[in-house]
Amino acid sequence: MNRPDTPPADPKPFDAPWQAQAFALVVALHERGVFSWAEWAEALGAEVHRADAAPDGHDYYEHWLAALEALLGRKGIALPAQVEELADAWQRAAHATPHGNPILLANDPSGGP
Repeated sequence: MNRPDTPPADPKPFDAPWQAQAFALVVALHERGVFSWAEWAEALGAEVHRADAAPDGHDYYEHWLAALEALLGRKGIALPAQVEELADAWQRAAHATPHGNPILLANDPSGGP
């Protein structure tokens, strides 16, 4: 129990591992010169200011991921169809993988992307 003079614990920066991974991916791609921070800020800003964005920001990392996909698509690095194909292959591999085993794209019954 917190005493009144004890500051509250810091909130977690990420609610799920995928959020941290998406964050790290953006940093790594920027460090490799794939895009500038200005390009990233513009892409992320466009996503978080969409009319369907949650007012409380609980969907922030969903917008983060959408901004990354859009930016990579505009640059011709990962086109939307390629991203969707890989996501579908991942889902098929996940369903075909026995519980407790690592999910590998090689487990995709249709052969993957």
